[in-house]
Amino acid sequence: MREWFKSGSPWIWLTAGAAAAAILAVAGVLSLTALRGLGHFWPKPVAETTFKERDGRVIGLIGEIREREEVAARRLREAGFDIPGNDAFAERVLLKMGNRDVTGVDFRWFPVPLLGEVKYPKDLLTIERREWGNFYGHLVSVKEGGQLVASGEAAWPEVIKRVARASELFKLILSIEKHDIGKVNHGLEQLRLQARGLEIKGQLSADRKADFDKQREALNGQFGGLQERLSRLRNDIARDTLVGRVMDGKEVEIKLALVADVYRANDMGLPAKISHYVGKLGEFIWDEPREANTEGGIFPAIFGTVMMVLLMAAMVTPLGIMAAVYMREYARQGPLIRVIRISVNNLAGVPSIVYGVFGLGFFVYFLGGNIDQLFFPEALPAPTFGSPGILWASLTLAILTLPVVIVATEEGLARVPRWVREGSLALGATQAETLWRTVLPMTGPAMMTGLILAVARAAGEVAPLMLVGVVKLAPTLPLDSYFPFLHLERKFMHLGFHIYDVGFQSPNVEAARPLVYATALLLVVVIMVLNIAAIRLRNQMREKFRGLESV
Repeated sequence: MREWFKSGSPWIWLTAGAAAAAILAVAGVLSLTALRGLGHFWPKPVAETTFKERDGRVIGLIGEIREREEVAARRLREAGFDIPGNDAFAERVLLKMGNRDVTGVDFRWFPVPLLGEVKYPKDLLTIERREWGNFYGHLVSVKEGGQLVASGEAAWPEVIKRVARASELFKLILSIEKHDIGKVNHGLEQLRLQARGLEIKGQLSADRKADFDKQREALNGQFGGLQERLSRLRNDIARDTLVGRVMDGKEVEIKLALVADVYRANDMGLPAKISHYVGKLGEFIWDEPREANTEGGIFPAIFGTVMMVLLMAAMVTPLGIMAAVYMREYARQGPLIRVIRISVNNLAGVPSIVYGVFGLGFFVYFLGGNIDQLFFPEALPAPTFGSPGILWASLTLAILTLPVVIVATEEGLARVPRWVREGSLALGATQAETLWRTVLPMTGPAMMTGLILAVARAAGEVAPLMLVGVVKLAPTLPLDSYFPFLHLERKFMHLGFHIYDVGFQSPNVEAARPLVYATALLLVVVIMVLNIAAIRLRNQMREKFRGLESV
């Protein structure tokens, strides 16, 4: 045994076991996140049953059974439920009842012993609404302008047809509001800023003012025409309604203009469920959020996260490389450089919220405020760059990840053999040419390693972003078709903050929980994609200089 320990084999097996445990832990976390997140989009069967309340009344229930668990029967009896038998434990289920406009709650726990027979009728509807969450119930009839169109089973084909029509009208209305009216409002704002700028300079003549008034009048005319068109479309989309019967027998009339989707989960086959699942997953990735971020998609958050990381990488990479090159190649190695290196290493351990406070004070208030005074006086007192935005968020994260890039680049420069530099200088190259054509290309893999580490950290940071640009909802993306196209002063959404907001600030925790898992998985995927792209580039650099490094 002693010889075995001396051979070092136990430590090899211990290291391998630790690596295997770490891999299993990561795989377990990703599997749980994927199961809880991606399973949310699968169409779930809708149950119908009865329940005996504390006062003895029997009520009807319709909804999705989301969770099951065993609890102490004593706790249920103390809560006033008449649990039969003498069992120590009783099962209870979490039912998503929906119909929040009727019942006031989405989810409720029910003891299984007090439930009646659970059935899954094929005619039960699941209606995803743009307001008030899901609706569950039986289809009664379809109306157009208050007049009955179809009832009973004949109403189902009418619902499908009219929901599709309402969805197309809704998309058209949204397009007019976002693009056409947005273009008019942008034009009016630009006219206002131009007029204000000339007024500040004392150059607003009567002719220029009349020209501005003429252009403004033309834009207001376009706005009026668009408003009339919107009014007609809204009246058109509001004509169709459906009547559904909820669990207590009450009939509820729902406007199809508020219906995002309708389906019968209990009557769907496997191909229909797969098609539904793919569609919902696509909506989650490409649509905008709704219902306080607990429903809809997260595309603005994906776009904001990727754009912020790319801007941060474009800022931190040259800055970190130049700092490392100066300290390693040009600066005299003495006490000052040693102090700077120690300071850089210590900066890597500073809490991220400190960087957020620095970014808010220096970038937003100082730099942004002065930029507004110099270049955007016509917009004051409304700030342009003097408020949190994606530029300041990217700069703050660039400062946060700068030590990582500096240290990685310095280590790469230190690994370049001395004879490479000496050979280049002996052939007549200057120090700058040696650095640019020989040393830096060989240091490329180390630079990419620093960038990979920087991206991995920056993409998941949340605390500093809450101070310098990220918001709960930003329907206007930082990139659009209006000059200068890339609007670095705008606020943005971020996947990490979206997880925090949905998980801890949502008024409907149970409804938001699956979206937290799905968003977390998507954030991991985004980081992996960015890192894989950087790793592939780093590997190509390594292959290019492998022969030279091995000499």
